[in-house]
Amino acid sequence: MMLMKNLSNKRILLGVTGGIAAYKSAELVRRLRDQGAEVRVVMTRGACEFITPLTMQALSGRAVHTELLDHASESGMGHIELARWSDIVLVAPASANFIARLAHGLADDLLSTLCLATTAPVVIAPAMNQQMWTNSATQENIETLGRRSIKIIGPAEGAQACGEIGPGRMLEPEQLLQETAQIFSTGLLTDLKLTVTAGPTREAIDPVRYITNHSSGRMGYAVARAAVEAGASVTLISGPVAIDPPHRVRHISVDTADQMRDAVMLDIADSDIFIAAAAVADYRCADVAEQKIKKNSDDLNLVLQKTPDILAEVARLSRAPFTVGFAAETENLLVNAQLKLKNKNLDMIAANLVGEGLGFNVDENALQIFWVVGNQTQGNQILGNQTLEKAPKERLARQLIQIIANCYYEKKSAQENTIQENTTQVH
Repeated sequence: MMLMKNLSNKRILLGVTGGIAAYKSAELVRRLRDQGAEVRVVMTRGACEFITPLTMQALSGRAVHTELLDHASESGMGHIELARWSDIVLVAPASANFIARLAHGLADDLLSTLCLATTAPVVIAPAMNQQMWTNSATQENIETLGRRSIKIIGPAEGAQACGEIGPGRMLEPEQLLQETAQIFSTGLLTDLKLTVTAGPTREAIDPVRYITNHSSGRMGYAVARAAVEAGASVTLISGPVAIDPPHRVRHISVDTADQMRDAVMLDIADSDIFIAAAAVADYRCADVAEQKIKKNSDDLNLVLQKTPDILAEVARLSRAPFTVGFAAETENLLVNAQLKLKNKNLDMIAANLVGEGLGFNVDENALQIFWVVGNQTQGNQILGNQTLEKAPKERLARQLIQIIANCYYEKKSAQENTIQENTTQVH
């Protein structure tokens, strides 16, 4: 059941095509939601002949989509909105007709169109008569989809609604649940330990008031969740937020920058990767009032002093982990991010704009990633970069973890090659 936790907070777009196995899709929706997934359902016209959209709407808690041109959606382009929304597109059941149309790139209904428009993984669960499944045309279409990295799960063998026995039965909801959860389990960071910071800090002015920022912690929590799915052992050190910690992480709650610094330094010694997604307050009050400050004058002067630079301190350690910072900027994003990368001696930085509708307290974000290539010295940095387009923060986190994993192993390999070369020279 632990694998099922990979479905928590995932956005699953369930496509239902025409076939008697559509009755299983209703149970699948219920089971997906039980595991914490958010589900939207797209039905073909054929599917509506076997099970009603009202049933799927009641189970998913969301309106069911059936038409390609949705006048109720923004710009009338519901397929684009759904394609961008989803973390995975699961078509169950996938009929022989749908498989053929998908293999040939047709886009004449909502489901086939969004399968072409999405950048999320597409998974299909075939369901059809055994003779249709073994037909060479169907098998060629399946091979074509496999070459395009579309995952095919099933079918199972057994008794069919037509009375025949053989391959072609759609997998049971429990099996589909397991297979879907497995998609998010990458193993990229197996046996590695990560320390992740998230959320804001609060710096007291008096017993009632404090200095803080707009960070919701969503990005840091999504990164921690993605790291767990990638096989890492994760410690999440979080400031005060209104969201529950991900499953399978060691969660440490803090309030102030000093508390976060202490928690990080206690945990960092055996960490392989440090990801500083927290928005740590840059300043705190030099003197915190013991009692509530009364509003006795028009002005209030506070003397502020810098808080500890946790990210820079970790990067300076003699055995520093692979260190990833975040840069939330309101202007000059690329310049400021690269300066922070260099000045703090980081391995990687993820930069994003913040402000009206951007960055904080929103479900979506976009990131510009910069990293040091190989095992370069501080004075001779060669930078790699990648743009992660606007997407749900959960998806961005998984993309970021993949980049971090690739760069971590690249740096480790470069360090090992350097050691080997030095050893060879000595001998």
